[in-house]
Amino acid sequence: MKVLAEFKQFVQRGNVLDMAVGIVIGAAFGKIVTALVEGIITPPIGWLLSGIDFSQVGITLSEPTEANPGKALIKIQVGRMIQAVIDFLIVAACLFMAIKAINRLRGPEPEKPKHTADDVQLLMEIRDLLKAKT
Repeated sequence: MKVLAEFKQFVQRGNVLDMAVGIVIGAAFGKIVTALVEGIITPPIGWLLSGIDFSQVGITLSEPTEANPGKALIKIQVGRMIQAVIDFLIVAACLFMAIKAINRLRGPEPEKPKHTADDVQLLMEIRDLLKAKT
C-alpha cells in the first residue's frame, strides 16, 4: 500500500505532469513540423536541385548477375544518411524559426525585482535612517 501512495505522490508532482504534457504537445508539434518540411519546404528544394533524391545514392558492393542470379544485392546506402541529415537540418531550422517567432510574440520578459538578503535589507534601512537623522 505504501508503494502505491509513493507512486501517487510521484505522479502528482508538478514536474512529472509538466513533462508528460510537454511530451504529448511535442509529439503533436513534431507532426506539424514534419508535414511542413515534407509537404511545403522539401518540394521546392527538390525542384531547385532538379529532383535530386539523395536517398537512392549508394555504393554497390555486390549485385545479382546473369551467371549468379541468386546473389543478393548489397549496397551501402550513403544517400539515406545524407537525406536524413538534410531533413534534420531543415526541421531544426523550422523549429528555430517557429520558436523565434513565438518568443517575439510573447515579448520581453518583465524584469524581476532584485531580491536582497534580509540582513542586507536591514542594514540598508539602518543606513537610510542614519542619513535622515543627519
